[in-house]
Amino acid sequence: MKYLIIYPLLLLSFFVHANTQLPDNAHISIVGKAQLKAKPDIVEVSLKVESLKIESAAAKKDVDDRVNDFLGGLTQFNIDEENVSASNISTQPKYHYSKNGEQILDGYLASRTLTVSFEEIDNLNTFLDFALSVEINQITHVEFKSSKEQALQNEALTLAVENAKQSGEALASAFGAKLGGIYSIGSSSNHYRNAYGANDLVQKMAVSSMAPSEPSKPGKYLKKDIVFSASVSAVFDLED
Repeated sequence: MKYLIIYPLLLLSFFVHANTQLPDNAHISIVGKAQLKAKPDIVEVSLKVESLKIESAAAKKDVDDRVNDFLGGLTQFNIDEENVSASNISTQPKYHYSKNGEQILDGYLASRTLTVSFEEIDNLNTFLDFALSVEINQITHVEFKSSKEQALQNEALTLAVENAKQSGEALASAFGAKLGGIYSIGSSSNHYRNAYGANDLVQKMAVSSMAPSEPSKPGKYLKKDIVFSASVSAVFDLED
């Protein structure tokens, strides 16, 4: 795990401003920031199944059959049902318009979305190939996560607080003063960003009915670090 501390934005103030919640005495306002990186240990994949048939019941059955085939093959990836979310199915009529503006029914579109998470990230490419082989229409989202997300967010916030204290002490000392007690703590924020969930590199893959002209090489999915960041603002008293 790597730590990267970003030095904060510092604002030194010795005067009272109207309509502010700053102390009357000399003080210093600090924004502390911090980042830390962690390797992902979970991958979450969102998928979509659709079927267009003349009859609504036929479309529903086709989607259900494909979802059942998909669920039945998850044991090979050591994925149990607790790590699978399958939404209720929906069906709706699908139309197109003729040249003279007449509405024509194409059939009924049934759709269902699924979300699967698993820890064996190295099996991602094999898992995606399997999903497409059982006629899952789209792989709509791939996101790498950490099972320690909350703990890492808390750690990033702790680092941001420590960053604010250290920077405040250093700046106060440079001006011949000493950092006093905490006067107020302002807003704080936490967030994280990761690999494929934050961009469009692996957003949508659709089933193709065309066979490739030659065997393709297995896809490579790089497990980029997850970056957890936090910031906190604080006002300290200054002592001579």
